[in-house]
Amino acid sequence: MESSSTLLLFGATGDLAKRMLLPSLYALHEDGLIAADLRIVGTARSELSDEDFRQMAREALLEYLPDDRKHEGKLASFVDHLVYQPLDASTVEGFDALADKVGDISGGLSIFLSTAPFLFEPTIEGLKASGLAGENVRIGLEKPLGNDLASSRVINDAVASAFDEERTFRIDHYLGKETVQNLMALRFANAMFEPLWNANGIDHVQITVSETVGLEGRRGFYDDTGALRDMVQNHMLQLLAITAMEPPADFDATAVRDEKVKVLRSLRPLQANEMVRGQYGEGAVKGESVGSYEGDLGEASDTETFVALKAHVDNWRWQGVPFYLRTGKRMAERRSEIVIQFKCVPHNIFAERGGSLNPNRLVIRLQPEEYVRLMVMAKQPSMDRDGVTLREVPLDLSLTQAFAKARRRIAYERLLLDLIDGDSTLFVRRDEVEAQWKWIDAIREVWMKEQSAPRSYSAGNWGPSAAIALTERDGRSWHE
Repeated sequence: MESSSTLLLFGATGDLAKRMLLPSLYALHEDGLIAADLRIVGTARSELSDEDFRQMAREALLEYLPDDRKHEGKLASFVDHLVYQPLDASTVEGFDALADKVGDISGGLSIFLSTAPFLFEPTIEGLKASGLAGENVRIGLEKPLGNDLASSRVINDAVASAFDEERTFRIDHYLGKETVQNLMALRFANAMFEPLWNANGIDHVQITVSETVGLEGRRGFYDDTGALRDMVQNHMLQLLAITAMEPPADFDATAVRDEKVKVLRSLRPLQANEMVRGQYGEGAVKGESVGSYEGDLGEASDTETFVALKAHVDNWRWQGVPFYLRTGKRMAERRSEIVIQFKCVPHNIFAERGGSLNPNRLVIRLQPEEYVRLMVMAKQPSMDRDGVTLREVPLDLSLTQAFAKARRRIAYERLLLDLIDGDSTLFVRRDEVEAQWKWIDAIREVWMKEQSAPRSYSAGNWGPSAAIALTERDGRSWHE
């Protein structure tokens, strides 16, 4: 596909646009990665003129960009790319005016659509009716894409009525993170890991995405969604799929996504004793007292703010290897990481001299730092004639230090550039989404049958005690 000459941003006055999309587009402009004549058309309900929108964008950039990147000339040239058209997306009437504002799309149009689920169908109808869904138009879809398999299919069917799969780019911003892409490089560009990257070499895998924040203005959305659908259904299952996938034939969209969907379809349905759901109570985070979820929400709720799962990938490579997943709000620290724990050596030759062994671990940290750390055993220097003291030490690859001259990028920079260029490798295909929802829906069915309330945990901790038991009863522990 050729690069688009126009980018249409729905929700252009919203929080996502101000914090992520506009700074990302500015960065692409600053680095010369987008065409000098790219037109960026913003649309939302707000009644703004072109100049009003440019001023709003300028203020957002001044607020969210680091000081060393606020270059007056670059800011001025970037906002010159921007125009704006008000739109009520719930009806088709305003789309003709939007099409007039977008203008000639013969050079290609890319659409970034971030909207409430109930607006997907009327928005797609409006795009079709106004001629903004032609063969040279592609669409990027921001989550949430439904709240279960059935509603997801309704949205995807609506999108498919105007855009074929090749022109549909479903966004999971975790896939735009450099460290997630580095996970594929680590696996498939280095010979040392592949012989061990299976049930013969790996004891278990842990994936943690923890947050210290609570609701943060997402009150209505989050209480209708919960941790399972907000984090596990998309980000965490994508991380699991990349960790567990077979080597693709090459690094293109079809080959990569073919291998990911095989993993997602191999996920074994979970039993009740393989899942824990929790909800934070009062506690302390970073030394400050915080309230409970129900206190933050202002009413009683059985929505989970924490989930821990013991997943299994039923295929030859991973048979018998558990994948422990956990995510939650108001936890002890903010962290996103994958921990690969290898099996112990078959015999400890140092045992009689007092040397104890820990299994090797590969820690892939996505945030807040970005690094790859291999934990290995080494002899601690000493002149002890009778003993051998072994200690676990890290072999570190700090991406910040290794690529010190490379600016740390927002994940949306990669995804917006790929949308404009038409590269769908880092986007999610429909069959992936449906495999994810099928597995998640089965978990929610178990919860509904049990009708049990989420277990309480104190804010500032690592979730309910039952989450600790999930690993401890297997003789394993969460990586803290």
